[in-house]
Amino acid sequence: MENSIRSIMEYLCQTRAFEKITFSKCREAQVMRTAAVPFARRGEAYIQIETVGADGRASHRNIPASEAAEVLCEMAERGYRQTNVHTAEGDCEIRFSKKEQCTILNRIRPVGTAVQLASHNKKKRYLLDPVEDMGARAFLYRLGITDEGGRILDKKRPKYRQINRFLELVEDVADALPKEGEIVIYDLCCGKSYLTFAVYHYFTAIRGRQVRMHGVDLKPDVIAYCCETAAALGMEGLTFSCGDINAMQPPAGEVPDLVLSLHACDVATDIVLKNAVRFGARAVLSTPCCHHEVFHAMHSEPLSFITRHSMLAQKLADAATDALRCLWLELHDYDVQTVELIDPEETPKNMMIRAQKRKKARGEKEKQALQAQYENACALIGCVPYLGRDS
Repeated sequence: MENSIRSIMEYLCQTRAFEKITFSKCREAQVMRTAAVPFARRGEAYIQIETVGADGRASHRNIPASEAAEVLCEMAERGYRQTNVHTAEGDCEIRFSKKEQCTILNRIRPVGTAVQLASHNKKKRYLLDPVEDMGARAFLYRLGITDEGGRILDKKRPKYRQINRFLELVEDVADALPKEGEIVIYDLCCGKSYLTFAVYHYFTAIRGRQVRMHGVDLKPDVIAYCCETAAALGMEGLTFSCGDINAMQPPAGEVPDLVLSLHACDVATDIVLKNAVRFGARAVLSTPCCHHEVFHAMHSEPLSFITRHSMLAQKLADAATDALRCLWLELHDYDVQTVELIDPEETPKNMMIRAQKRKKARGEKEKQALQAQYENACALIGCVPYLGRDS
């Protein structure tokens, strides 16, 4: 094997004798990193390439190993400034300087024999394992997601995957929450509270933290059920109340560390975000649903080539609504990302707004620029959504 990028990539694809190739320091700002791993599918060798964008969303490509060398070579030479290869035969690092000088540190000691690959279809490990975790089994059974033995009911598998994915996103912000003392969490528009019980269990049982958590919803029967369930499970510090979030007043001096909302319908998401900001929440995780308001109010001649088609108008309304929500949060001194919640084949409402309070407020000039951007966007779509009218 010659000490060149092409010969290295060709060797790796021929033998599949690598665990992972990590591409970093991308030349395009919209990409954070890319990783490549070998796997077998129907007896054939493939390379899976996972690319993570700046918004945290991941995309995947599966390429036959016999065709992957050219792609990997192109990425290493022109797409990224650093490439790290990890193999059982040694590691390799490829670096490009600012002046485009290439350095290759190749410690791979070739064996030259193609390795036997395992199937890519490994069983996914979930944060909530009702078979091994009795606490998880207890609340999942009471919520109708598992049977008494911890088996996920067939009709509830999408909900189970959705809860676990939400917990993965909670885990992403967990380290940004206070390291000591009690964590205060609000679940607004909590509904039947699948998420509330799961997040409570995650912080108390998995991370060993003390939690004070409160769920709020307008439906008295749902809140009565949640209160009964929390009491039966002995979940101390978990409470629920029935009422209007706009009228909610936290105890004196209490600031929520985390505000959650899963699929609050239409402007209910705006109400959640408005009050999360009012409470001074340190972090917000919200998955919107049913963007009716902007869809019905939107009126724009420049965008009429889109809005005259109902299906496209709905997609535009969805994107515009959530983009304006992100802008509004940025105006209120939050750093904001949008991330994918779950496979879009399971639910089209699969986007999450993830916001974290900035330690230092934005400067006046930056806020003026954001405000102008917000107003221009509203003018373009021909309406001002709830948050813009209410702020």
